[in-house]
Amino acid sequence: MSQSHQQPALSKCPGCAEPPAAGDLFCGVCGYDLSAVPARPGDRPTMAITVPPAASGSEALRWPAAAETDSSDVPAPVHRPSDLPGTDSGGRPLAEKEKDQVQEPGVAAGQGAPAGPGPGPLGGPESSAVPVRHDDRAVPGGAKHSGDFALAAPDPRTAEHAAAAAAPAAGGKVCVACRSGRVDPDGYCENCGHAQPRERDHMEQELGPVAAVSDRGLRHHRNEDSFAVSSTALPDGSPAVVAIVCDGVSSASRPDEASAAAANAANESLLESLPRGTHPQQAMHEAIVAASEAVNALAQEPAGAMEHDAHRHQNAPACTLVGAVMAGELLIVGWVGDSRVYWVPEDRSRPTARLTEDDSWAAQMVAAGLMNEAEAYADERAHAITGWLGADAYELEPHTAAFKPDRPGLVVVCTDGLWNYAESAEEMAAAVPADAQEHPLRGAQVLVGHALDGGGHDNVTVALLPFAVRPQGAGSACETV
Repeated sequence: MSQSHQQPALSKCPGCAEPPAAGDLFCGVCGYDLSAVPARPGDRPTMAITVPPAASGSEALRWPAAAETDSSDVPAPVHRPSDLPGTDSGGRPLAEKEKDQVQEPGVAAGQGAPAGPGPGPLGGPESSAVPVRHDDRAVPGGAKHSGDFALAAPDPRTAEHAAAAAAPAAGGKVCVACRSGRVDPDGYCENCGHAQPRERDHMEQELGPVAAVSDRGLRHHRNEDSFAVSSTALPDGSPAVVAIVCDGVSSASRPDEASAAAANAANESLLESLPRGTHPQQAMHEAIVAASEAVNALAQEPAGAMEHDAHRHQNAPACTLVGAVMAGELLIVGWVGDSRVYWVPEDRSRPTARLTEDDSWAAQMVAAGLMNEAEAYADERAHAITGWLGADAYELEPHTAAFKPDRPGLVVVCTDGLWNYAESAEEMAAAVPADAQEHPLRGAQVLVGHALDGGGHDNVTVALLPFAVRPQGAGSACETV
C-alpha cells in the first residue's frame, strides 16, 4: 500500500488545541508552527489483508444499508461481518467462519486435525496445532505454549488429588476418608485417624452350587467370622460340595485368626479325604479334628510375642465350627459350638428342621429338663458356649450326623449372628427368599441383610447349599428332613 507525503490537515493546534484556519502555517492564537507537526507513522498491519475478489474487478463493492434505530434510540450495528463478502487471514470466507463452531487452533472448518505442520492462525511461522490450555502448562513434545497467562498457583483441577496420587508411590495405602493420609500397619490413617475397611469386613463367594456371605455387622469393629466353600469329586466321579462356617470367640485372643485357621484346615482336610473314598461322615469328623489342631497351634506363640499383648497368654485363640457336605444322596453335618445348620425344603408347605444342637448353656438346660427352650434362651447365660475349638477347650467332642433327604431343599449353614434374628426353623424358612435355591448367592445376601436390618449386633455369616434329588417312593430312607 503506498503512503501519501501530503502535509496532514490538523483539526486542532497541538499547542493550544484551538482549530486553525485553513492554509495557516502558524496558529493564530498561540503562534505554534503548524509545519513542525511530525508526519503520520507508517502503517504496520498486524495481519495480512486480502482484497475480496469482488473488489478487484470492475464491479464496486456494494455496502448494505445501515439498520434503522429502534424505539430505544440506540442505533443498531451498521453491519455484521457476515454481511460482506471476503476472506479472513486464513483464506476462509467470512460468512463460513461465522457459522463455524469453536475449534482447536489450526483445524479448518469441517475437518479433523491437520495432517501436518502449517501456517499459524495469524500467518506466522509453521507450527503444530496445540489444543488450548487454561493453565499454559508445557506441552509434551516441545510444542509452543498456548499463549495464555501462566497461573501463579497450582492448577486446582489437579492439586486436590496430588497428595493422594503421590502417597501410593511412597509404599502405602491411601486413606479412604481424607484421601491424602497414609494408612499405618494397624489399619488407621496417620492423617485423620480414620479406621480403614478391612478385607474381611464383607466377603462373598459363589462356587457353582454353593455360595457364602460374611459381614462384620453393625456393632463389632472387625469381622471374626470366616468361611470356606469348595467342591470336589468322589471316587465314582459324583460331585461333593463342602461348606464350612466358623465363628471366633470374642472373649479369646485373636478370634479372627482362629476362625480363619479352622475354616481353612477343615476345608483342606475334606478335599483330601473325600476323593480317597473316605466316608463323608468320617471325613467330617477328621476335618473337625484338623481344624482343632490348627487353632491349637495359634496358642504356641513365638518368643517375644508377649511384648505386644501382656494378656494374650490368658485366653488362647478359640472359635466354633459348623460344616455341611453334600455327597451323592447324603447330607453330612458336623459342628462344635453354637453355629447351626437348617433344612428348608423347596416345597415350603413341607416341614423345616434344625439339624444341629448347640453346645451352649441354654441347650444343656433344655436337655436336662430344667427349663423349656423359651425360658433357657431368654436367660442372660443362654449363649455361653460349652464346646469350642482351642487350646483351652475342656475336651474335643465333634458332633456329626448323616441325612438322606427324599426331596429337594436348601441347606442353611450359619453363625448365631444370623439365627439370633431367625431362631426357629420356621422363622429361618420365612427369612429365606423363594428363589434362593436357584440363586444361592442372592439368597445369602438377603439373609445377611435380614440380620443387619434386625440390628446387626454380631458378625453375620451364612452359606447356602441347594440340595437337588429326584423324588423317591414312600418307603425311602430318612424321614428326618
